[in-house]
Amino acid sequence: MAKATFGAGCFWGVEAAFRRVPGVTATAVGYAGGWLENPSYRDVCSDRTGHAEVVEVDYDPARVSYEQLLDVFWDCHDPTTPNRQGPDVGTQYRSVIFYHTPEQQSAASASKERLQASGRLRRPIVTAIQPAPTFWRAEEYHQQYFEKNGGGTCHL
Repeated sequence: MAKATFGAGCFWGVEAAFRRVPGVTATAVGYAGGWLENPSYRDVCSDRTGHAEVVEVDYDPARVSYEQLLDVFWDCHDPTTPNRQGPDVGTQYRSVIFYHTPEQQSAASASKERLQASGRLRRPIVTAIQPAPTFWRAEEYHQQYFEKNGGGTCHL
């Protein structure tokens, strides 16, 4: 098993996108990249803790590659909008890849460069690629939110 962590706006929709991928064995939504220990949703929504809403993805590399997960990441949000996805605005909604290994760092950088060079996007990609910090699991009512509450989408 391996782990990947992505921030792509509202974590509800991002988690739902990754849960549909064969080979993903578990997901959890939470917060990463800030200074406050064990933040709450209320703390993070204040836009004063430095955290991003993220999804931690456990996956079986024999069934799904990290590169395939990167494709899902790029497809489930707009990586050209700084600190915003759809109607959600704030640093907690930033586009970020938190890598767990040097191989993930290389793959994320190469994937970002390929997407930028493809011409598919009209603006520059603002996605940060950073070492994985501490992951703080969000409150239980946020976990698998769409499955518990009848579907929906956050943005794209």
